[in-house]
Amino acid sequence: MLSDQLKLTLPTTDELPCSDDTPVDNEDQNFLPNLLLFLLNSIWTNRMDWFFGVDMAVYHTTGVSPKVPVVPDGFLSLGVERKKGGKSRKSYAVWEENQVVPILALEMVSHTPGDEYDQKLEIYRKLGVLYYVIYNPEFWQRDRQQPFEVYKLIEENYQQQIGEPYWMPEIGLGIGRCQTVFGGIQQEILSWYDEHNKRYLTSEEQVQQERQRAEQLAQYLRTLGVDPNNLPST
Repeated sequence: MLSDQLKLTLPTTDELPCSDDTPVDNEDQNFLPNLLLFLLNSIWTNRMDWFFGVDMAVYHTTGVSPKVPVVPDGFLSLGVERKKGGKSRKSYAVWEENQVVPILALEMVSHTPGDEYDQKLEIYRKLGVLYYVIYNPEFWQRDRQQPFEVYKLIEENYQQQIGEPYWMPEIGLGIGRCQTVFGGIQQEILSWYDEHNKRYLTSEEQVQQERQRAEQLAQYLRTLGVDPNNLPST
């Protein structure tokens, strides 16, 4: 717990930068975390007790200074307001969130190595982030790692987990990779999964699925000699 004196000296998020102004070096660093956010908006539409930040500064008191943030590519916090005080957050300060630290942090490895496997891992460990996900589809061999890794904080140390998609009971979601067509392009994305390892579909995929069902129904009606475009009214 923070002392009352320390609370009085901590800056507010209105006084702190929203990020560290370090530009992303590939489009997926912005696209994939935002895709996870959009999926959560669909999965947890009626829940108001979560927040998913993308490239947003997380300020905390476990580092060299509360004014020096860590900036995950994406992070999830539970037990906080989706809109803090009804407004959008500029940044995430743990001391303004009832000491709720992110339960999950996501880092996507850059063209230029960014200390995801050592320095940032240690920052998240000290902060107490339960799950740390590292996505490294292009440079995993260079870094002598795996393309997709999930670490769980167990007895104050991270232990790499096995299985994909990986189910996180404390969150009620699984996370993993998949191949899909998004925006007309075949590509690998990150996605959320349910407890049965069934992937939550994007809105684009849901529309495509409904279109395919309608086409299948129309074809079935034609085999029965029924014109699907000229159905009798009831």
